[in-house]
Amino acid sequence: MPNKNYYDILGVSKGATEKDIKAAYRRLARKYHPDVNPGDKAAEAKFKEMNAAYEVLSDKEKRKKYDKYGDQWQHADQFEQAERQQSQYRRYPTGDGTTYQYSGDIGGMDNIFEDLFGGLGGRNFSRRSRAMPGRDLETNIEVTLEEAFTGTSRMINLQGEEPCAACKGTGRIQNVACSTCRGTGVAAKMSRLEVKIPAGVATGSRVRISGKGQAGYGGGASGDLYLNITVRPHAVFERQGDDLITSIPVPLSVAVLGGEVQVPTLKGKVALKIPPETQNGKTFRLAGQGMPHLGKTGSGDIKATVNVILPTKLTDKEKELFKQLGNLRPA
Repeated sequence: MPNKNYYDILGVSKGATEKDIKAAYRRLARKYHPDVNPGDKAAEAKFKEMNAAYEVLSDKEKRKKYDKYGDQWQHADQFEQAERQQSQYRRYPTGDGTTYQYSGDIGGMDNIFEDLFGGLGGRNFSRRSRAMPGRDLETNIEVTLEEAFTGTSRMINLQGEEPCAACKGTGRIQNVACSTCRGTGVAAKMSRLEVKIPAGVATGSRVRISGKGQAGYGGGASGDLYLNITVRPHAVFERQGDDLITSIPVPLSVAVLGGEVQVPTLKGKVALKIPPETQNGKTFRLAGQGMPHLGKTGSGDIKATVNVILPTKLTDKEKELFKQLGNLRPA
């Protein structure tokens, strides 16, 4: 959404706390949620807009990038990598009037001496010639409660490294620093990957994708990819573990005489029988209607609390009936 300020969309200041942002999102979600505004395209567009804003501002890392780069925040990694590449190459004197250049992220001073003396006298100290496992990568993923309920997938961009094709990851060609990778032995690599997010994830879940991290060197195994999950707040449900908490409006007559009401679930509405003389605040448990247990069988529950709705705009006849009831049951 170019040229739209995410803070303005949620109605918060740039210095807003995480709590302020969450409260603003929940307030707007109740107002613009499609279930509350069926068929309202303007409300639907607003709901999508505020979700996009919340996805960024509720995530510390994304928010930091947005504050620095604005609408281009999604390209922050590329910007920062370019800055690092320009600053990480430093020169060191060799003692013979020449200088040696190295990248500060490939192993510190050990790598300087290994590359300086690698190949001399029949000895090669380069670590790139040995099998080295790739490092792990991680990325942040935000999902809706519905997606966490059913499981979902995402296409993500991964920025990593791969062995330099020119020098095959050694950093040198015939004892001379490789000009393609500047002696680092690695080349930047951008890739797209579809990742599966299992049902039952919660905020703080860490999903491991085996072998999808940084490529190894010299035949070493690839690292793993970790997905750090955040689940957005929901307009209807509050999550407690794998249980879902909600309130259900119950007409006064149904609470007094008994009847049925519809209770929302993440699979659709279900009928709940309300016994006669049900008190306001009573909680009913809908077993197995909550969130799936991550990596296990079974699900949590829905806990629905009764919110008795008092009638308004009473007719004269209704007022008379309440007076009669008051006379029959004096305080």
